[in-house]
Amino acid sequence: MHYQDALAEEIRDSAARLLAEDVGPGDITARLIPAAHHATARVITREACVLCGVAWVDELFRRLDASVALRWHAADGDRLEAGQAFLEIEGPARSLLTGERAALNLLQTLSATATRTRHYVDLIADTGVRLLDTRKTLPGLRLAQKYAVTCGGGHNHRLGLWDAFLIKENHIAACGGIAAAVREARDIAPRAPVEVEVETFDELEQALAAGADVIMLDNFSLDDMREAVRRTAGRATLEASGNVDETTLRAIAETGVDCISSGALTKDLKAIDLSMRLVEQGD
Repeated sequence: MHYQDALAEEIRDSAARLLAEDVGPGDITARLIPAAHHATARVITREACVLCGVAWVDELFRRLDASVALRWHAADGDRLEAGQAFLEIEGPARSLLTGERAALNLLQTLSATATRTRHYVDLIADTGVRLLDTRKTLPGLRLAQKYAVTCGGGHNHRLGLWDAFLIKENHIAACGGIAAAVREARDIAPRAPVEVEVETFDELEQALAAGADVIMLDNFSLDDMREAVRRTAGRATLEASGNVDETTLRAIAETGVDCISSGALTKDLKAIDLSMRLVEQGD
């Protein structure tokens, strides 16, 4: 399945899951409000962030109540300032309040991923190094978070276990060595990229000799990364991994590696503080 098709399917499925999780057989608190009561709500961010999740919220309210109208004042990838109102929602008050938490949960999480990514990308903006995500995503939000990474200016590593090889220590041991593992990978899926994780210079040389497309330098020191760049001399893409955070990112990028992967983009997150308030009400 094409990535865009998979993403569209994920948006539909996750919106359905969110509503099933939060609303279940029905919102009994919303029934306190007369069915004919209409309202307008405004969503603001209490902190600076990068917005992400527009399509999910649109789909969520479409499923909940097609009469609800959403007016966005920002798009995915836009930077928002603290206190900025970026969405107005108009429709039956019951529907607005029923969909509030599911919508905010999604926006808070995806915007947190996009915001963290943008912060990291800004730290290395002039180096030419690409920032990559990992498979360390929140359960059930793989494609959503990987989309959020792109909204923050980052790049996606493999989407899952089907679209690229990542040959790690246990794979190497089970296959009988790096050369054997790479050779087998080429036979299994000739068009799939082959990446090998290495921990020593000897393993680096083996991966280069085997013709790996990408070589992951696992927890190499900065000096060793620079030496790996010299030895590789452009024969493979070099990816740095391990001990990556905002304090180490810049120094790693300056070693000359091609890309840096970080699980922190998707798993070590603090949700963005968003708020929805009814601003107009009437029958």
